Amino acid sequence: MNPVDLRVYGIADPERTNGRDLVSLVLAAVAGGCTLIQYRDKHADTRSFVAQARALKDALQGSRVPLLINDRVDVALAAEAGGVHLGQDDMHASDARKLLGPGAIIGVTIKSAPEADELYRLPADYACIGGVFTTTSKLNPEPPIGLDGFSRVAFRARLAGGKLPVGAIAGIDLSNASTVVASGADGVAVIGAIFAADDVQAAARRLRTIVDHALAARGAL
Repeated sequence: MNPVDLRVYGIADPERTNGRDLVSLVLAAVAGGCTLIQYRDKHADTRSFVAQARALKDALQGSRVPLLINDRVDVALAAEAGGVHLGQDDMHASDARKLLGPGAIIGVTIKSAPEADELYRLPADYACIGGVFTTTSKLNPEPPIGLDGFSRVAFRARLAGGKLPVGAIAGIDLSNASTVVASGADGVAVIGAIFAADDVQAAARRLRTIVDHALAARGAL
């Protein structure tokens, strides 16, 4: 298992940046305290996706913050990114591991206790659980699982995955991040709470402070 710091997991999506330069926003987010960055783009053609991923990877060199690619193992390979994040409908984590190698970070999204029970079979380095709350960043016909649902799935994930870190995703912002961490999250994955903010660095800094305090209160930091 590769070590992963999930505390503030920023998901950079061009649809949520109000037309601003993605590289500049990602650098601001990392300066504010993001510990992991994912690049997500549901509409870019493959060449554009790879070009932007390479630009982000180059910009993050020296920061020690890994760049992961959402869904696209081919883009992660071409851009030599730090790894990939996979949903339930994407390439299986075992196949991604074969292609990316042992040093790549592989994350998965899980939504239910049965999916959590299968984590021990996957060569994953972390799992994000959700959607926890309602979100506008992704079309999702399933209702949010809420804090109680998150706690149940996180408990099962830790039983199956051992020390596998678990994050929470969907609808998380400055107002609810502390309660999510108190419910068992090792970190929060956010899009709009950081990248839609007028001051991205300040938003990331506030979120990092909230998460760190909540983890310390839980005895997990």
